[in-house]
Amino acid sequence: MATQLRPSKTSAGGLLLEEHVEGATLRSVLSKVWLLELFPGIQPRTGMEVMETADPRVEGVTDNGQPSTLLRYTYKSLEHLRSHVWQTIQGTLALNSYAPSILGRKVTRALITHPVEFAFEDGTESIYGLVVRDGITRLASAWKVLAGPAKTADDAATMAMEALFGTLSPAKPGDGKPLTQRIAASREARRQTLTTEFTQDWAGSQPGLRAIQIAQTYVMPAQITVGAQQHPGGPALAAEDLFDDAMRSILASVHLEFKEWDQAAQNVEVATRALKRVMQLGLGGWHKDDLQVVYGLAVGRTSPEELPKEYENDAIPGTPLWRAVYLVHALTHPDLLGPLKEQSKAIKGDRRMSEKGYAGLLGPIVDHPWRNTKRDVTKQARNAWANGGVLTKDIIATPWEPVPTSDFTALVETALADDDNARLTLAVAGGIALIADKLLTRNVGSALMAPKEKGGVPFRADVNDIIGDLARRDNELGLWTLALAAQRFEAGRLPRNSATTRQIIRKPTAAANDYVHVAVDLSEPDRIARDAAGQPVPLTQWDVVWASDESRARKEVARRNPPTSSAVPQPTSTSPQESPAEPAGGQPAATPTTHTTAQRAAAERQALKDALDNARHALDELTKLEPDLGTWPPLFTIQNLEQLHTVAEDVKHELYQRLKAEKGAAEQEDEEAGEESGDEG
Repeated sequence: MATQLRPSKTSAGGLLLEEHVEGATLRSVLSKVWLLELFPGIQPRTGMEVMETADPRVEGVTDNGQPSTLLRYTYKSLEHLRSHVWQTIQGTLALNSYAPSILGRKVTRALITHPVEFAFEDGTESIYGLVVRDGITRLASAWKVLAGPAKTADDAATMAMEALFGTLSPAKPGDGKPLTQRIAASREARRQTLTTEFTQDWAGSQPGLRAIQIAQTYVMPAQITVGAQQHPGGPALAAEDLFDDAMRSILASVHLEFKEWDQAAQNVEVATRALKRVMQLGLGGWHKDDLQVVYGLAVGRTSPEELPKEYENDAIPGTPLWRAVYLVHALTHPDLLGPLKEQSKAIKGDRRMSEKGYAGLLGPIVDHPWRNTKRDVTKQARNAWANGGVLTKDIIATPWEPVPTSDFTALVETALADDDNARLTLAVAGGIALIADKLLTRNVGSALMAPKEKGGVPFRADVNDIIGDLARRDNELGLWTLALAAQRFEAGRLPRNSATTRQIIRKPTAAANDYVHVAVDLSEPDRIARDAAGQPVPLTQWDVVWASDESRARKEVARRNPPTSSAVPQPTSTSPQESPAEPAGGQPAATPTTHTTAQRAAAERQALKDALDNARHALDELTKLEPDLGTWPPLFTIQNLEQLHTVAEDVKHELYQRLKAEKGAAEQEDEEAGEESGDEG
């Protein structure tokens, strides 16, 4: 935690303020800065959200080997920077706005800022400016005030982007002015325009609204960081990492306790700060340089393409999935797991941290490269990590090393031969692929025995247990499921079978997607199951769970499949030992001669659910057929729709009334229980 801000006794006149964090002291000055000179920076609240425009690469800058207060934000192009500024302002205002407060009394709490270099991969000249690290909501709200009450968040973001960058004219021959100065001149012209507007609206018996808007936002209180000093002695971060990490510690001291970020942002902050503490304290027995590589991967500073260079091993494919494998390997290593959990627990202020709690911290770190391209299933994937992720018992207890390969299927044979390195590489890589593409979700009851196309599963189990069973030494079907999932994984898009039928209909482009995870057939030479037409059969979550424990799956299907209900789907995945064509349980189901009333009610409830599921499926199938019908005959006539709608409304009304009644009864019981408890007191 950062200590209380106080004047520095060693600085001339006590003008500088000091903040002490783990490993460093930051010095800053309080001042006022024009609104048009402040750019929104990177912080976990915005950086961990799923947004269309990706964050830049953040790098520290050193001065003669010493840490400086300048960071380098590397964007693809100037347009990337403009889009990122627009997105940050617009996205911030969509969550919250202090506009009414600012209009009434200005911004009263200083924004935390520091210098930044905006660099560009396309060769565009760098731009220098001030970025806001804490107070982005205040900054965005000031732009909303300046835009006016009738303007939307989109309008305010557009105004901010246009004002900060202006209209740039080409540099005049021989002028020699850098891009930073030309953009600054454009902002100065914009300030002159605001000054004119203010003067005109201020005249008269009382100031107008426009004059008030400009006056309340023209300048902002700012705490500008101007110095960073590394604490002597003991292991510490590299000089280029020190300043950014110190800034993040200051922000986290506020936003993990008081004004909380969302869960993903908190998880990233806790995990990366815990890793930093382990490095600083020399815990875990790992060499500092090795941990520095892990830290660079964790915070996104080291790209996947740099993996072979960082690990000095050209056999490692420089892909996002292999980045995730090496991250999980390090962050769950038996030597590091204990210290990392202890430090994470201390940062969060918790008494204990379970394996699931720790796995939840890793989710938004692992998904960094594909967070935007797989945004439609990010929530489900992070829920799966919070349910255990790939932290199987073997992974957290067994010292193992990843086995680099460009073909994950080549590891199956050695994994079956008791090679733990190959087996656990498949568990991590395949498990991450299944989670990221929503082929494995958290342990929830609503999917139990639901149709395969609806994401159903034959039994409930935690995600880490499913992956652990898939990776058992004797589970050939499970190991092939993991290997094929890892081999076919793509970070740049979602597979066709990550969405339900209904989602595919809503997004027709997904139906033509050639990226698909496939089911396993151990009788095939390539182990890929194919349909009658010879096409690969898409993998479902049912297949994944079934492959983890076939024996248990068959028992559960037999137990939960009463003779009067519709048939429960068998797995697509097959093994020589057990064929899916065999009846559930391996033998014909007996037909009982009598049923109790409760048994009949249970069967009818299941039949009702099956009927509703089948109705949803039939409607989805009809909708898929509609484009091929042409203009005639219509998919539905008015009479058809009226009849179907009447029946559906009747069922919906009856179910709603029963739900309402049951909730009312439950609330009444809670009230009575509370009264009894109060009487006893």
